[in-house]
This record gives sequence, C-alpha cells and structure tokens, in this order.
Amino acid sequence: MPYYRRVGDVPPKRHTQFDRPEGGLFAEELMGSDGFSGASALLYHRHSPSAIVEAAAVDQPDLGLAPNDPLLPHHLRTTELAPGGDLVGGRRPLLSNADVRLSVAAATDASPLYRDAVGDQLVYLRTGEARLETSFGALDCVAGDHVIIPTSTTHRWLPTGPDVVHALIIEARSHIGPPPRYRSATGQLLEQSPYCERDLHGPSEPLVVDDEGPVDVLVRHRGGLTRHRLAHHPFDVVGWDGYLHPYRFAVADFEPITGRIHQPPPVHQTFAGSGFVVCAFVPRKLDYHPRSVPAPYHHANVDSDEVLYYCDGDFTSRKGSGIGPGSISLHPAGFVHGPQPGSVEASIGAEATTELAIMIDTFAPLELSEHARRCDDPSYAWSWAGGAAPT
Repeated sequence: MPYYRRVGDVPPKRHTQFDRPEGGLFAEELMGSDGFSGASALLYHRHSPSAIVEAAAVDQPDLGLAPNDPLLPHHLRTTELAPGGDLVGGRRPLLSNADVRLSVAAATDASPLYRDAVGDQLVYLRTGEARLETSFGALDCVAGDHVIIPTSTTHRWLPTGPDVVHALIIEARSHIGPPPRYRSATGQLLEQSPYCERDLHGPSEPLVVDDEGPVDVLVRHRGGLTRHRLAHHPFDVVGWDGYLHPYRFAVADFEPITGRIHQPPPVHQTFAGSGFVVCAFVPRKLDYHPRSVPAPYHHANVDSDEVLYYCDGDFTSRKGSGIGPGSISLHPAGFVHGPQPGSVEASIGAEATTELAIMIDTFAPLELSEHARRCDDPSYAWSWAGGAAPT
C-alpha cells in the first residue's frame, strides 16, 4: 500500500459533522479494504455517492479463452493490433486466469467513467501521455509510469499528448502493492527496497467537477458489467485522507540490484498481487565477476508462467527471435527457456544493458484469448532450434 496522504479539506476528527458552506453536511464515504481491516481512505462528497437513478447490464464479448495446449512458448506481436479506442473499452485482453487478466491498449480517445470492483489495476504506459482523473484527484502520467488504481476507484483516462498511448493493463482479482519483504512491520518501505515513498506520487489536490449529472459509470463487478447512472458526478470530493489511493511510480525511479554474477529474477520485483508478481528489467550495470556470463541462463518455470512485455532498448537474450518493443512473450511452466542461440557468447564482456521490460509471473496457468492468437508469431516456439514452424 502507499503511505498516508491528506488532500483538500477534511474535518479534524473522522465520522463527525462536516458542514457545507451553503448548509447541510458533506457526505462521508469510507473506502475500506479487506473487510475494513486493511488500508482505507475517507472521502467527503458534495452529494451522496450512492444516488443512482438507473442501472443496466452490459454485454461483454466472449474472449475465446483457450488453454495453452499443446504447451508452447508464444511471441505476441501486439504492435500488429490496430490503434484506436480508449484505455478502458479499447483493451485487448490477451492472457488470463482466475487471478489476473493481462491486456494491451493503443488508445487515442478519452475513456468513459469506469470502476473496477473486482480488484486493483496496474496500468503501465509504454508510450504517450495521459491524465488519470479519479474521485481522489488527477495524476498526469507519462511513458514509463506504473499507475496503481485501487479496487472500486471511479476514474477515467484522457490522452494528453500527440502520441498513441500504448499500455499494458494488469487487472487483478486482489490488491496490488509493494512486496511484503520490502516493508517494515508498520508498512514503511525498508532501506533494502529498490524504491521508497518519495518515488510514489498520489493526487495532490481534489478534482471537483461542476457537472451535477446525471452521469454514467461503467462498473466491472464479480457478476459481470453494469452501467450505473448517477444523479451527480462522482468527482465531487472536496477532501480525503488515508492510505488507500491511486498513485504512479516511474520505472526510471526503480534502483536495480546488481551483483558479481547473474542475479535471480526476484531482485527485479516491483509489485505483488494474489497469485502473481510484477518485475521491471531496467537499464543497469551487468555482472562484474571476471568470468561472468551476463546473459540469463536457461531456466524452467517450475511454479509459474512468465510473461514479458518488451518496452525499449536492446533485448540481448532475445536477439534473432523477432522480439522488439511492444512484443509480449509467454514462457509457460513446463517449458525450459533461455537465451536465443548465440546470445550467451555475444554477452561476454558486456558491462551494461539498455533493456526495459515489464515481467509478470503467474502461479496459475494462463489461457490465451482470440486477440492473442491473432497476433501470435507461429515461428517463435522453434526459434531456439533455428527453424520455422513444422508443417
């Protein structure tokens, strides 16, 4: 969880009368996690956040999910998916299991108001700029930002620059936060953590929208998708405080952990959710033992499927495979994967790497969607043997 923040106007004591200047009381909303035993935030609205005037079920398209059978590694060429749409409705779900869904988007438009009541979201911007507007306030986000959106946060995305916003979207069925080993018993990020609270940026002021409504909010929930029509705009919060709020974390602020010999993937971890972890492979100094082998060794994911979203730089271990910025690789449990032929020898003597990639390891197998199959590279599985797909 992020650290405590207080934004806007709040009364001196919680759950007490907070008078509106024009008369009446501000409406208090306690947004609590884990049955009110976890992190929470207390928001003060100009109007009741419960006032809905209409509700309608929304049909969801069949994703065509299918198991990875026969078991194969995959290279998903996501840049082949046409740009357009927004960062909510324009998502292309690619990989999914009961814990997490991984999608990409190439957004050019503003999104509708949206609330994910299933779990937290992590949105990583590979290119472009966008403004995240929420009930807590706004965050101006740029390429390289991880953006954490807590469960049930009403929000919308607005592209703000000339470039298409290419993004990876991690939709959890749990909360997402720093790994427990990075935190003290009281929640502070420890000295050995590769980032600290100064690197986490939350909203700095309320975002009070004058539009009184009614206004529609699309709600993803455990039973499906519903469109709520609210009597008043949900961005009417004049102040809030607590530990539960959206925030952004720039990948450039991640301080890589290096060593004399090749370090294991957990040193690159940034966040964790139930059933998965997230890592960032950033530009860094490479191993400095006189006999070191900088390229990663072959390894088997005994307990997890490994997904890599390639963002920028020179991906030494994947050279010759066709992988580049915007690619996603899936190396499933049960498959021994490693550097492409010639990569180990080519890495000898290298002192640094420019690669930038986001990794997700899931502890349950991932299924592939119809979107994934459309951009799948049929030759990737055979690239270690130097051949094309069998006929």
